[in-house]
Amino acid sequence: MNRFASAALAATLALVFAGTVPAAAQTKPKQEPTAAQLAARERLSKCSAEWKQAKAGGKTEAGMKWPKFWSACNARLKGGTRA
Repeated sequence: MNRFASAALAATLALVFAGTVPAAAQTKPKQEPTAAQLAARERLSKCSAEWKQAKAGGKTEAGMKWPKFWSACNARLKGGTRA
């Protein structure tokens, strides 16, 4: 009797999960990054390289941390008024 119950349970589970797999396969494709997102990534990369150079050369202000450096660098690269 156990084999029969196990087989019935396995068949039921197979039918239940068979209905959900095609729905998961029909997800939306990933969107390409926008021009603004690509520009932000490029600024992040440039600022990161500047940060590494400044840290290695000891040219950062005393107590300067990455978030403050990133904020100033990002504004500078965007053409903002902060420097």
